[in-house]
Amino acid sequence: MTKAATEHEVCAAVHEGATDRAAALLAAMPAGERRALVPEWERLRKEFRQDWGRQRRVYPALHLAGAASLTGAAAVATWLTAADFRWMAAPTGLLLGALRDREPHWLADVARRVAARPVSAGVDHALLDGLARLADCPPPVTEASVHAWIQHVNGTWEDRDGVGERIRTTRHLAAMVAGLFTTTDAGRAMANLPSAGGGDSWVTVLARLTAEGVLDRRAMVEGCVARLLRGGPAADQRVFLNLLAALELTGEERRARTADWSALAADGIPTVAAHAQAVLGELALAGDLPDRDLADLSASVFFRPEKKLVRSQLVLLGKVLSARPDAANLLLPGLAHAFGQPDADAQERALRLLERHLDKVSDEQAREELGHAADQLSPALRVRALTALGVEAQEETPEAYEETLPPVPAPARLAPAPASPAELAEEVGVLFARRDADVASFERVLDGLVRLAHRDRAALLDALAPVLARVEWHDAAPDSWRAPERYFAVDAVYRDARHLVEMLLAALTGQVSEEVLRPGTHGTVPARQCAHGPLCLALDARVREVAHRMRTGAVPPFLLSTPTWSTGSVDPWELVGRLELYSAAGIVPLRYDFAQALLRVRRADRPAAEAAAARAATLVTPEGEHLARWLTASDPLPATPERRTVDRRVRPGLGECSALVRDFPGAFARLGEPVLADVQRFWCYHFDDGARPHLLAMLPEDRELLAARLVHDAIASAVQDQRRGAAVLPLLAETGGPAGPATHLCVAYGLGSRHPEDRLAAVDALLVLAARGQLDRVRLGADLGELVSLGAVKATRLADSLRTAAATGACATVGDVLRHALPALLAEGVEPARGLGDLLGVAAECAERTGSTGALPGLDRVAGRSGSSRLVLEARRLRAALNGEAVR
Repeated sequence: MTKAATEHEVCAAVHEGATDRAAALLAAMPAGERRALVPEWERLRKEFRQDWGRQRRVYPALHLAGAASLTGAAAVATWLTAADFRWMAAPTGLLLGALRDREPHWLADVARRVAARPVSAGVDHALLDGLARLADCPPPVTEASVHAWIQHVNGTWEDRDGVGERIRTTRHLAAMVAGLFTTTDAGRAMANLPSAGGGDSWVTVLARLTAEGVLDRRAMVEGCVARLLRGGPAADQRVFLNLLAALELTGEERRARTADWSALAADGIPTVAAHAQAVLGELALAGDLPDRDLADLSASVFFRPEKKLVRSQLVLLGKVLSARPDAANLLLPGLAHAFGQPDADAQERALRLLERHLDKVSDEQAREELGHAADQLSPALRVRALTALGVEAQEETPEAYEETLPPVPAPARLAPAPASPAELAEEVGVLFARRDADVASFERVLDGLVRLAHRDRAALLDALAPVLARVEWHDAAPDSWRAPERYFAVDAVYRDARHLVEMLLAALTGQVSEEVLRPGTHGTVPARQCAHGPLCLALDARVREVAHRMRTGAVPPFLLSTPTWSTGSVDPWELVGRLELYSAAGIVPLRYDFAQALLRVRRADRPAAEAAAARAATLVTPEGEHLARWLTASDPLPATPERRTVDRRVRPGLGECSALVRDFPGAFARLGEPVLADVQRFWCYHFDDGARPHLLAMLPEDRELLAARLVHDAIASAVQDQRRGAAVLPLLAETGGPAGPATHLCVAYGLGSRHPEDRLAAVDALLVLAARGQLDRVRLGADLGELVSLGAVKATRLADSLRTAAATGACATVGDVLRHALPALLAEGVEPARGLGDLLGVAAECAERTGSTGALPGLDRVAGRSGSSRLVLEARRLRAALNGEAVR
């Protein structure tokens, strides 16, 4: 058979996806003939890159053909691990068979290069191990190779029982296991072992192999300890902590690592720190830990925020002091650090320990240090501490409390749109490079595209050419899913600012039809499924309207709705001026652009709004008359709140806004539809971090309308533990309009969010509303009391949020909110919520600092209970403060 005939057969086999036949034909070809086919394989790979159907059929054979034909080690390694072959790779046996005749040193080089790929490349363990076997060399130990081995050992649900055997039969097992201790996220990957019930795990198998002597015990112990000292995510650390526990360290092994345990107790994640603390506690009670080291350990632990660790350390100190009274001079001064704990129970325990063992302290300097540290205690405890120390408490003259709130955020004025095509192209590139574009960046780019498309379309296209070359749909095949006609003809759900700008670019270059861009014809979002869907539909319609004009060529000279300020608001005088320019040029405004401008125009300054309305009325155009009516209406979008409790969750709703439904076009009219209080769906795939600022900027003067549509995300952050659901709250607090029931309910749920970053966002919103004089403390307190009673908000999370707010200097605000929240939680017959003691502690601290007094319904009954639980102690502390018995 001729050379040309053989090449034709190989190409035909690859085109047909006949991997086995292609392998046989390639094996029979000389190396030079195979190398000559490389350009064909590269051409086919590029041709099929956007054709998923043909990829599934052809790529395995193409993967094999390229590996067999390329000659350079680097080229083969790159081809073997290419991303487009990852899910459609040739069988490993055929790949190794195609490379079997290569030199061992070449195969070893390929193996090293494959192992050096990033973890995201998804290196196959069988391929890497096969290459090392063919080269007769140890398998390279890299992050990619270790993760590949972990995935190989984890297997699937079906082969769950083979974990132990797969680990035991691994070549060069000691080297691979050593790689586990240095590979990022190895522990988390090991924990992903399918759990069909029973069977071995990584921890049990590695511990067993260590006990059998297959793995070196000292290396395993040192590897675990070093990995824990390195730190990392809890899911990763937990596996190595469990392995360390499974190794069952001897007393000698524990004593030899005292410094490591101390470092872990001071800086490790809570579970690791607790383990290290327990080990050191056993050593201390056995007399194997010097008192100086125990004192240093206490100082480190008392600086930690975890209440359980602090209490455990206090218990340990009590046991050691009872066993060795002579250690008091070294150990008791460490209580000074515990006095600074925000946990009132920890302060109480530390003080009781001081009172019990103070007579054993002979060092006067230690007593003096404790006296100074007592200033950190609450007033009642401080008096007890000074009395125990024999120091006469000086009567203080309380200073008048002064509330410290953050400055009211001032909106920034937006810079004008880029004046030249080159500047605009640069800003578009920057917007594409960012994951979340802010309102200012997006609106400036949008206005700039409109202005320059109207002024000099050709120059704009020339400047945008480098940017267009990087978008995935540019010059895509018509039948590809990336083709603009398919890419933008989807349901009108908001993705991000980049997607919207890409739609404008596709229209500008004529790569998408007018039908696809016609606004208001794509997708619907039923109100019962998604409360904020109408916001997304309106934003999509506004951009599609602009894109449709770009496609048809009738582009206005500028947009009416471009914000004046970063919040999205438009100055009324500026909007009137824009309408005057439109009127003078005989231009009819885009209907969605004008609708958005109306919703953005600033109405808070009534004199300015009325003056601008008078000027707008002189235009004698429908838009001028509409703007004049809008600016002079007392409340153009009245909020009629509805409140309902469903599934132990309080939800707000809004009735129909007739002004929107009656006077606004298409998608914007849907903003006036009722927001149902019993909507069950809290999350939808089109509302994320990138969307929030842009959706809020659509109604920057109507906070309650926004809050009613966003509250379900705040609910999800507290009830369903979703992340980032409350991230929007600071922006909501900065918008205009009254802060009514929906806004306060958003803040209430946000304060009870599962994740700390969401709680911080809610605290920011609370402080902004308070600084603007818009926080209704009675309403917020009542909401919080009801939500905690229903179980929708956890008291421990709420206490953390309010403690943070008080620490900023807003003690009076927080105290007033709690004064209206606590009666519902202290009422007779109500089971105390878990964490209620924490809330009472925050309230007591605020009362002590502000000097607030007065009765609190239900407090006397709880404070009068017997016992010394956290709830009772904090209730007594709060009662003392409200009765004026505490000294600030």
